[in-house]
Amino acid sequence: MAEADRAAFPDLYQPTVSIRPDTRVATAGSCFAQHIGRYLRDAGCTVLDAEPPPRSMTDAVAKRYGYGLFSGRHGNVYTARQMRQLLEEVADGQADPRLVWDREGRFVDALRPQVEPEGLASVEEVLLHRDYHLERTSRMLRQADVFVFTLGLTEAWEDRATGRVLPLCPGVVGGTFDPEAYVFRNFRHSEILADLYVIKALLRRFNPAMSLILTVSPVPLTATATGRHILEATSWSKATLRGAVGEFVEETDVVDYFPSFEIVTHPASGGPWFEENLRSVSPAGVDKVMSIFLRGHGLGIDRDTALALPPSVDGNEDDSDSETDLVCEDLLLQAFAR
Repeated sequence: MAEADRAAFPDLYQPTVSIRPDTRVATAGSCFAQHIGRYLRDAGCTVLDAEPPPRSMTDAVAKRYGYGLFSGRHGNVYTARQMRQLLEEVADGQADPRLVWDREGRFVDALRPQVEPEGLASVEEVLLHRDYHLERTSRMLRQADVFVFTLGLTEAWEDRATGRVLPLCPGVVGGTFDPEAYVFRNFRHSEILADLYVIKALLRRFNPAMSLILTVSPVPLTATATGRHILEATSWSKATLRGAVGEFVEETDVVDYFPSFEIVTHPASGGPWFEENLRSVSPAGVDKVMSIFLRGHGLGIDRDTALALPPSVDGNEDDSDSETDLVCEDLLLQAFAR
């Protein structure tokens, strides 16, 4: 490593899955995954969008309402179980009426609580919105050639009645926390590995020729419900994700792993790539990660142009990866704790 070309790492990422400008790519995952759609668009690639914003909506408002962040308006998908259950629901096409939270007289979708910041007027309206979301996501998945999924966490809260895992602890942005209604889950290697196999099978139901690229987010946890120190909890979570993803890729065809986690966190990559808060990835770090990704697929953009791009719906978000730029529900835990 000391003798390697650490600016480019030409041998680090050699994908078997091809992405060309005409390849139809779908993206999902944790907040760091928002960069992938942004850079692929800037490289002239075809990034699918199941639910584009209304034409009259400004870029800032569109981002606030969850448009353009991923290929579906499902918000951040932090765990393999959450991704699996989302795909199962899209395949089934039926929204569960029990997964609606009250927010001071308004109502939000518990499975994507941030896409309607002001909430909606009734449970029925929330379910109509979710039915539309499921139908549009199903249509988008049938078109996708490549699905890029970034895993971020092993921790989640599960609704006991439905078995569904949630993107955020109940009571933070809606609903009320009740230990009788919700249970904490910290998914193990075997569970994540099993979920990845189901995710692949579900994606192939929408498009039998679809390929899969997996990444692990380098962004540390903001909070943990394990009772451990956050440093230990982060190491546990990331090691478990990396081990499960690695085993899955080794045992599966038409699946690649892109080492964004290693590029940002390993000292040999030339960092440090974190900002002073030790959580946000710097603009230079994001650019390094994505330039290696694009180069591996024979794609490229002007780095200076990429770093200077303003926030936009087409660009997903600003490259700075600061807490105000990326849309990350887990950051709300930090504010809630105050």
